[in-house]
Amino acid sequence: MSPTLYRRGEIPGPDLQPLECVAQNESMSVRILGIESSCDETAAAVVADGREILSSVVASQIDVHRKYGGVVPELASREHLRQIVPVVREALEQAKMRLADVDAIGVTQGPGLVGALLVGITYGKTLAAALQKPLVAVNHLEGHVHAVFLEAHKSGREPKLPAVCLIVSGGHTVLYEVTKAVGAQPEMAVPQEGVVTFAYRKIGQTRDDAAGEAYDKVAKLLGLGYPGGPILDRLAAATNGVPAPVKFGSIKTRGNPYDFSFSGLKTAVLYHVREHPEYTPEIRSREEALVRGERKYEQLLPLCSPQTLALVREFQNAVVRDLVDRTLAAAEEISAESVLVSGGVAANSQLRTTFEERAGANGLEVFFPSRALSTDNAAMIAAAAYFRFRAGQFADASLNADPSLKLA
Repeated sequence: MSPTLYRRGEIPGPDLQPLECVAQNESMSVRILGIESSCDETAAAVVADGREILSSVVASQIDVHRKYGGVVPELASREHLRQIVPVVREALEQAKMRLADVDAIGVTQGPGLVGALLVGITYGKTLAAALQKPLVAVNHLEGHVHAVFLEAHKSGREPKLPAVCLIVSGGHTVLYEVTKAVGAQPEMAVPQEGVVTFAYRKIGQTRDDAAGEAYDKVAKLLGLGYPGGPILDRLAAATNGVPAPVKFGSIKTRGNPYDFSFSGLKTAVLYHVREHPEYTPEIRSREEALVRGERKYEQLLPLCSPQTLALVREFQNAVVRDLVDRTLAAAEEISAESVLVSGGVAANSQLRTTFEERAGANGLEVFFPSRALSTDNAAMIAAAAYFRFRAGQFADASLNADPSLKLA
């Protein structure tokens, strides 16, 4: 099930009366309500047995933050406060459940914006105490790993371990080795019987900008609005073979060969635009269009010259090449059985195609979440919470936000 997406003001009002619907899928043994509020999406979902999505609701804050070109933490916290009750209620209604029917509450502890995290944690703790249900703290990054397994389960597939996992978004670009925790059963990551938890080892990370952050900054520079990833991806596919006005070479990093760095690439785009004043008139025309509310691909494409489209394509080529090169090199070093790619940038069409082609050529199977499950959502939090629930890893009333929470 794809998340139900709402924009600001669309969520039904916060009616706190108890739900009268009785849950379906009574054969499901454990149903967990997941709550996600780490950044700028207020999300709630119900997932059964860690793999079956019964509901998924996401309230987007894009319209709130768009005029600032990025997420404003104080505004994000206020929106979470306003949205969290109706979002949770909607998720329960979609799952045809009452609050009393859930077996546990899973909530994101970190990493993320501290104020935003506190909204979800406080509400989750309150629900758990009132319902006398277990509270499970979840690392947001582990949620992204489980998003891949949620999607694979829907198609009857299971990624084999060990795997290399790339989590790539507006806030994160990091590589992990994913293995079965000590004592886990062999072969598949999630067997039919028993509980298998994952163990993680960090292989590499970004030293500056995350990939999604670089997309946002380049889109702002070119007058293409926020968020930058989706619009740049579509424009990059519209070049029709126009040669690039500049060539960006491979990104060089010293030390760990699996670390990323996108700040220099973003700066290279900036310098190129500054050195070519012919870009200025069309950038201004696009900025004026954004002010008028004209931000759709069909509205911005006619305002982009072939030169701009080719520049966007060259930028995306450099980002995708670097992400794929380092991930597959890490996979070879650890003798990975599969490649997992998750996070908001995992929705990028060129990234998906390139990974599938190159991983396939190397005899590796690559797994992505659906585009809806790539971005922040609560289904992945509920899925990750299930395995911690089964392992008896519960939180108590002292649970607090950890904006720099480590996965490994």
